[in-house]
Amino acid sequence: MKRRLIVLMAAAVSAVAALAPTAADAVSRDSGPVAATCAAVPVSAPSGTKVESVKAVANAGGTVTFPAAPPLHPQEETLTDVPAWCDFTVTVSHPGANDHVNIKISLPQDRENWTGRFQALGGSAYLAGDFSGSSLVGAVKAGYVAAATDAGVGANPLDVSGWALTPAGKVDTPLLENFASRSLHDMAVIGKDVAKRFYDRPVSYAYWNGCSTGGRQGYAEAQDHPTDFDGILAKAPAINWDRFAVATLWSQAVFTEEKVAPTPCELAAFNTAAVKACDTLDGVKDGIIDDPRECHWDARRLAGTKIDCDGKKITISRATADAVRKIWAGPVSSSGRRLWYGPNKGASLDALATPGTPFTVADSWVKYFVKRNPSFDTTKLTYTSFAQIFRASQLRFNDVIGTDDPNLSAFAKAGGKLLSWHGQNDELVPTQGTIAYRERVNRVLGGNKRVDDFYRLFLLPGVNHCAGGPGPYPTDDLGALVNWVEKGQAPATLAASASGPGGETVTRDVCRYPMVARYTGHGDTASAANYRCVTA
Repeated sequence: MKRRLIVLMAAAVSAVAALAPTAADAVSRDSGPVAATCAAVPVSAPSGTKVESVKAVANAGGTVTFPAAPPLHPQEETLTDVPAWCDFTVTVSHPGANDHVNIKISLPQDRENWTGRFQALGGSAYLAGDFSGSSLVGAVKAGYVAAATDAGVGANPLDVSGWALTPAGKVDTPLLENFASRSLHDMAVIGKDVAKRFYDRPVSYAYWNGCSTGGRQGYAEAQDHPTDFDGILAKAPAINWDRFAVATLWSQAVFTEEKVAPTPCELAAFNTAAVKACDTLDGVKDGIIDDPRECHWDARRLAGTKIDCDGKKITISRATADAVRKIWAGPVSSSGRRLWYGPNKGASLDALATPGTPFTVADSWVKYFVKRNPSFDTTKLTYTSFAQIFRASQLRFNDVIGTDDPNLSAFAKAGGKLLSWHGQNDELVPTQGTIAYRERVNRVLGGNKRVDDFYRLFLLPGVNHCAGGPGPYPTDDLGALVNWVEKGQAPATLAASASGPGGETVTRDVCRYPMVARYTGHGDTASAANYRCVTA
């Protein structure tokens, strides 16, 4: 499961529009002359943030190769036709926090290669920002000044053991605050200031771009620092962190209480059956559940069914079927009250529902932050202990990292635009949490129509966490956001495409929430031209 999570996170980083963070040891070939203007500049920081050092490194352009850097970058990456660029590393601290935060800013050396845009790039899992891949330089190639931060918590997306707890065994609150939000604002202010000093003119437009943790970070900026960015692209956002990061361990409690341990083959059989039952609810047979909320197929219907698993015949037990039903339904309290959402039918259950192998991000959250005990065994959760941990996480951490304040009025007033999407096959972050947040914003700020003026959500059928899956994936979501911010062209749809089962290209115009795309009944079902947006 950890290997699967690593692959997913790598996809998340590469999915940041081919425009996410930089490798200091990148190798350049076919390079031209390097401009001599790459030198340290004085840097202004927000109140309460102290600049410790500023370093500048000139980089030749041309063909640039980034060595493999597992786990996020298991393979070498190469970019061509990169202009010469400058990397600034600004190290800051916060009095009393005992922290050292690195912010990397990459800039085209020739001002003619700069569009005037600034792009901050988000992280993945427990990584606040990625310095090891091609993304920062990819953004430079696209004409941006790009930035990322490590929040002072290091570069390992899966291991928090080096920073989560103090030597006394308490949560390191300053570092958690850095990871949750503080370092994002520092990066925005410092990144734009470096650009202004480097080019002797201010940034024209500032953008956020991130998925998963990066998506949550984008929402945090809209909520906490509404003037930092003109446009925020937040994908598969891990918002509601204090709840989602416990709720995704619900399966372990179910397995303990129901005394079952379904195999991967059995779990896959439930999704196969659900897709078969609900595939054509949208009028098209394509192997995708278009809107999982409309799929009411009951997992208990598979009880007694014989399936072939690795050459062996297995009969699905009633207990296993009921366990899967409970996992899909999501966690509940002892009184039966819904606590949070489960994964959508159609989304792989491998990551969130493998017996004895809890979801890594959630496992670390409970061990280090909620229980403050790295030896705590989340595979032995019961319904009672799960509910206790869920409540404790809410009480202690909602204000720190919940990222669920629905009052976006200041962001709207500042003219900001939030473009967000979430895959309906997301196997790590339940899609319903994002929908619930959007509905709360609607209630607070006057309804869907008013909120659409500054915040648009798109639900992508068949798309996994940040990338992958059988469904069409956005072809230029960042471009759609730029057009909205700079030209006032609010996206009614997001253009998306995928390869069909026969290798054909499948296109869709994904409709903005709460609308959905429906086949007109005429023409090729693989063509976006034959669908229209209707109210769900």
